[in-house]
Amino acid sequence: MAPGLFSVRLSEEVSTALADHRPVVALESTIFSRLGLPSPHNEEALDRCLNAVRSGGAVPAITAVIDGVARVGLGPDEHDRILGADAKTSSRDLGVAVGAAWPVGVTTVAASLRLASLAGITVFATGGIGGVHRGAANSGDVSADLGALATEPVVCVSAGAKAFLDLGGTLERLDTLGVPVLGWQTEAFPAFYSRDSGHRVPHRVDDAGALADIVTATWALGHRGGVLVANPIPADAEIPYEEIRPHIDEALASARVLGVTGPGVTPWVLEAITEATAGRSIPANLALAEHNATLAAELAAELAGASGAEHG
Repeated sequence: MAPGLFSVRLSEEVSTALADHRPVVALESTIFSRLGLPSPHNEEALDRCLNAVRSGGAVPAITAVIDGVARVGLGPDEHDRILGADAKTSSRDLGVAVGAAWPVGVTTVAASLRLASLAGITVFATGGIGGVHRGAANSGDVSADLGALATEPVVCVSAGAKAFLDLGGTLERLDTLGVPVLGWQTEAFPAFYSRDSGHRVPHRVDDAGALADIVTATWALGHRGGVLVANPIPADAEIPYEEIRPHIDEALASARVLGVTGPGVTPWVLEAITEATAGRSIPANLALAEHNATLAAELAAELAGASGAEHG
């Protein structure tokens, strides 16, 4: 088959917005599938994130593989397909999902950054990135999200990294890869459900205009990869790190005993945390995802305004 048959397909709304230099925010689809949140919370997350992006004046662009086509921007009639999906698609899997014509492949952070970059979208919102797993010195378990952040020129707005990771190691790896890490109105690196992981961010930014200027300057000065904006979960939804860390330690220990490894660790730990916190982790997850979508839309609007002035 001709290579053109495997190109990324943009929705009409996303394509028009990009052509008109209007703000667009890319979104992953794993968080909205049953792999990310149990039903009906995954649908609530989808609705809240879409509404947050639109309320900020931006166009949401959900990324996924649908019927073997890499898609950026889905219609409402396609939402049920990602809500019920269970085939996680990272950047390494995109060619397989397209070439083998998977019915539905929901995208991780790494895959979403790739598709956003190919589409020309510069801002992406997620819940939390993957990173360096505990014990990675022996297992080599490091998320592809970090490599994608280093190579795809897209700003990733997230509530830091997932709380069960080696957060210090994740920050060190981002530093080695040359990925700028910016704390949004904070000096602390967030840990998903928690506002403060105990680790510091290299730089704090308090104003969306300043954030857009930093991103623009970063790329103008030759940086070819992405930027991570660490946006803490809203204070009223937080589960403090010192409260949740014992549950994480217990879940990871049980995973080791039962031989749960690789991609199976994340859902295992998240389910254990949900049980240990009597369900409090779910509203926390919803709140942080919505919060990130809101900030991403604000940043996208600032960047689009600068781009529009340049092209006007």
